[in-house]
Parts: sequence; structure tokens; C-alpha cells
Amino acid sequence: MARIPYIDENAIVADPALIGAIKGGRGRLINIYKILLHAPALAPTWFAHINATRDTKLSGRMRELAIVRMAHNASYEYALRQHVPVLAAREGVTDAECAALKNWQDSNLFDEKERAALSYVDAMQIGPAVPNAVFDEMKRCFDVQELVELTIIVGTYIMHHRVFTTLGVDPEQTPSRTR
Repeated sequence: MARIPYIDENAIVADPALIGAIKGGRGRLINIYKILLHAPALAPTWFAHINATRDTKLSGRMRELAIVRMAHNASYEYALRQHVPVLAAREGVTDAECAALKNWQDSNLFDEKERAALSYVDAMQIGPAVPNAVFDEMKRCFDVQELVELTIIVGTYIMHHRVFTTLGVDPEQTPSRTR
């Protein structure tokens, strides 16, 4: 349950173009923006950053595997509802793979590169001091740009989880088709 009230759309002081972009194809604001728009200078930076995580060299599949794994690790219901199955499926991640991400080490559904990334996600969630062996495996499987992008995506969703959980943002009633 939200710990602060969701902003009334009539009280929003942000740029109408921003509001239109945030609504996108939904036709409505999702709950996080009904909270973030209480801070009108910060909401657009959040929106821009989240959108930038989708415009990377890193594949959409890899991004979704990382997000869903992170969400399983953290029992992060909001991200799981937003990404499984709609956003993950859109990037080629099956329902079976999403379920297997809970215990990916015992699954044969992920290739060597994906396993390196999932190990990296797990290590980043434990703390910022990722073990050298995990980092070295990432450097073997990913180029520098992809490694930095994945690091930023995981860090973003760790932040995402902290903000959403602290503020008590309620999951949407129906899965959203976009972030």
C-alpha cells in the first residue's frame, strides 16, 4: 500500500508533453509516476533513464533476464508483474524461462553468456564488490559496452526496487505493456 498519496492528475505541474510521453500507449499514468510526479524535477529524469535502459547494445532478452532474476531475488512483486509475461515475452523470454530464473543454476534453459550475466546479477545484489571470478567471466562473455550497460541496468533496478518498496508503490491491477 502506498505510503504517500498518489498525485491527482489535476494537480500535476509537470510539462504536459512529459505527461503524454509517460502515459504512452497506456492512456493513463502508472502508479510510480503518480508518486514520482510529487517531485516534478526528478520524475522526468527517472522516465528518461528507464527508457535509456532499453536503448542499448545489450539485447532486450539479456536485459529482461537480468530484471526478472533481480526481481525474483528481491521478491520484487511490482517488477515481476510488469515484466512477466508481457515485457519479457516481447524480448523472447518464455514463461518457463521466467519461472526458471528463480533457481537458474539448476536450469538448462540458459546459455553460457546468460549464465555469466545471471551470476553477475546475483553478485551485484549481494553488494557492489563483485568477486573477481564473476567479473572476469563477464569480461570473457561480454564486450566492455555490454558489461557497463548490464551493470547500469542492474543498478537501476536495484534503485527501482528500493524506491518502490520504500514508498509502497502498489503493483498495477493489470500488467502494463510498457515501462
